[in-house]
Amino acid sequence: MEPAAQNPDAIKPVAAEHLSPSQLFWRRLRTQRTAVVGAIILTVLYILALLAGFVAPYNFERQDRQRFFHSPTGIGFRGGKIVVPRYKQVGTSFKYERSTTDYAPIRLFVRGDKYKWLGLVPSNLHLFGTDDPVSYPVYLLGTDQYGRDILSRLLYGSQISLSIGLIGITLSFSFGMLIGGIAGYFGGLSDNVIMRLCELLMSIPGLYLIMALRMAFPPKLSSVQMYLLIVIILSFVRWAASARVIRGMALSIRERQFVLAARSLGQSNLRVIVKHLLPNTFSYVIVAATLSIPYYILGEVVLSFLNVGIQEPDASWGIMLNAAGNPDYLRSYPWLLAPGVAIFITVLAFNFLGDGLRDAVDAKA
Repeated sequence: MEPAAQNPDAIKPVAAEHLSPSQLFWRRLRTQRTAVVGAIILTVLYILALLAGFVAPYNFERQDRQRFFHSPTGIGFRGGKIVVPRYKQVGTSFKYERSTTDYAPIRLFVRGDKYKWLGLVPSNLHLFGTDDPVSYPVYLLGTDQYGRDILSRLLYGSQISLSIGLIGITLSFSFGMLIGGIAGYFGGLSDNVIMRLCELLMSIPGLYLIMALRMAFPPKLSSVQMYLLIVIILSFVRWAASARVIRGMALSIRERQFVLAARSLGQSNLRVIVKHLLPNTFSYVIVAATLSIPYYILGEVVLSFLNVGIQEPDASWGIMLNAAGNPDYLRSYPWLLAPGVAIFITVLAFNFLGDGLRDAVDAKA
């Protein structure tokens, strides 16, 4: 027989046996290339959202009344420097002619519109810009119908659109896990009542339920109130689905030896559920939460697109798509679809990551 030391294939199973479950999980996850790509994309997007005020060249409310529907600004190289040309409006139409001789250099770390780092520390330092933003603005993605920089609004809007998914998932899955754990642990009448309530919520079409809940509140709310309201509504609609799955898992876990041992030691029912039962559902919860985040992002987009979510002049990806809903605008100014591209990339990245997590958690993979 060939010695194990000379047969690498014989060593691999032995080495795998010495890895912890978390090490096995990370090893399987790294082999999922699409999941790694999705994780990298999402990391970049969330970093940009956190640093939106710094990365964005202008404030999301800033209007350039001389450049409505300005096309994306072209950049070039002159004398070893990156430069932006000056544009001149042609006639009374929203068309702009690019100068070949008049340009200004794009500089790093320039002073401009005021903002707050992470919403706390005041600053006016921006990653890039020009010394004369009025004559030589940098509109890498063009401007909208009000002359506002789309790139800046896209970055500021990501703070709302991306954070709603994380906060909504945290609320809905926390509530769904607790309710589902209680239903599965106790069973009987409490289980029947909770499950019937979940089925009632799940039987109502999600979009109509969201619209009905939103219209039940006053139409004029501040941005902060509207943001919290959207999070609460989306979380209320989605907790029932996770509760049903957690309940099924709890029915099996409650009969295991470690749960019975905890009960025999006199621990309270709530402690047994929170400390022993629910942690054993985390493998499902992590995967399901990742795959559900796009729902919250799209929910905010739909509400804002229908003018019952975030309102002007605040920025979110949904409210930015309103302009793209005009066929005349869309044909003439296709750069207005930039938030749609951002939504597509974000949802695709979350799906890639979720699929990879699901395969990594599956021990049979």
